[in-house]
Parts: sequence; structure tokens; C-alpha cells
Amino acid sequence: MAAKDRLARINPILEWLKASPNRLNKIFVQKEKGHHRINEIIALARLNHIPVVFVPRERLDRLHPDHQGVIAFVAEKEYVELEDLLVKDHPAFLVILDEVEDPQNIGAIIRSAEGAGVDGLVLPERHSAGLTATVATTAAGALAHLKVARVTNLARSIEWLKEQGVWVVGADGESKSRWFEFDYTQPVAIVLGSEGYGLRANIKKKCDQLLSIPMLGKVNSLNVSAAAAVFFYEVVRQRLTAENYRNQRKNVKS
Repeated sequence: MAAKDRLARINPILEWLKASPNRLNKIFVQKEKGHHRINEIIALARLNHIPVVFVPRERLDRLHPDHQGVIAFVAEKEYVELEDLLVKDHPAFLVILDEVEDPQNIGAIIRSAEGAGVDGLVLPERHSAGLTATVATTAAGALAHLKVARVTNLARSIEWLKEQGVWVVGADGESKSRWFEFDYTQPVAIVLGSEGYGLRANIKKKCDQLLSIPMLGKVNSLNVSAAAAVFFYEVVRQRLTAENYRNQRKNVKS
């Protein structure tokens, strides 16, 4: 991460926490006892659901030689609230990432999502890459056009979306049902799991349906960003087909 994406002085970090907390990805605090005002930073970070990670002083020294016992990482854009992702003029199309930690994968997913007309992306507060410079670079400009929400509890957030009428579909390689065997013309959120082990068990249980992409070669899975694109453009295909059908019906009636 570029140095310009880090804040290493106590006063600027406190000002960001008070004025723009949704622009902070996470905060590193040295394990060893430091300045008393760091406690204020920790309290404000937790109040605003910003991850706080305690690390040895040596790690902070490597990240920024002039730190004051704390370093804050600034996101490329401001996070929004989960409810801000829902739209009223068309069926919702959301993407949820369950502990995807590679920033290049997240950037590639954002690029495909924006191209497919996704309304918003949901990231968990922990065990996920934030909106870093690498994410923004890989997204090739798409991040500027896509809303991103950061949530404390992914399972509870999925439950809330279901209460709002959103169907939740999980990408799971073990499912016997295929990725196209779902009606994506209704409000939907697609959940994609981590690079190493896919969806967590508790997240699978929250999904309305689990779907897979068949692997016919020697490898047993796609990269998560490649799988994401397959799912996204099935949504696009179905919605465009349904729209064309509706338009044809209108022309017949007129």
C-alpha cells in the first residue's frame, strides 16, 4: 500500500475518525504501551466498527518510520450503510463476499460487478481486504461507480436482506444445482466465498439456495473472481431476456 494511504500521527487519525470514519479501512496499534490518546483512537474506531489490530512496534516501524504507536489505513472511497445498497426502481442485484482477502480478487470482482450492473457490494468488517489502492487499481476505475458497504456480522446482514425480500444465492462447488438454475429476475444477492475454503458453514445455512459451476477439467475450482463473472452475467442474461419479452408483449398489445 502506498504511503499516502496511511496516517501515522495521532491528531490526524482522530480527526479522520470524527469527520470521515467511513473512509478508514483498519487501524494498527502497537502492542506495547504507547501514548494515552491511543485509547481514544481505539474507542472511536470500535464505535464506528473499524477493525483494530494490535501488532508489535517493529511492524509499525516498517510501515511508517515516524509513527506514534498507531497507523490508520485510508480507504479509496467511503463505505456506505447496508440499507443504502437497496434500490427501488428495479430488482436489487447485490454481491456479498465472505472473507475474500486477496485485494486483486476483490478488485477484479468489483470490475465485473460494475460492468454487470450490480447495485452494491457487501464486505465483512474482518477477514477481508478493504478498499485499498491495490483494489482500486485492479478495479480499473469501477470502484468509483459501485457502492460498497462494510458490515460487522455477515450472517445477520444476510438475514436482514432476506427480510427486505432479497433472495440469497451462494456459490458452492459441492452443490448439485447449477448456477443458471435460479430465477435471477427477482431481487438477489450472490454470495462468494474465500479463496481457500469457499463459503463458511454458517453462511451456507443462511443462503436460500446453493449453486455450482461444473468443473470438467483437472482442476476442481475457478478463481473466485472468475466464478463471480459467470454468476453475474447469468443475472444479466436472464434480466435482458425478461426485458426483451416484456417489450415484445407491449408491442403486440399496442
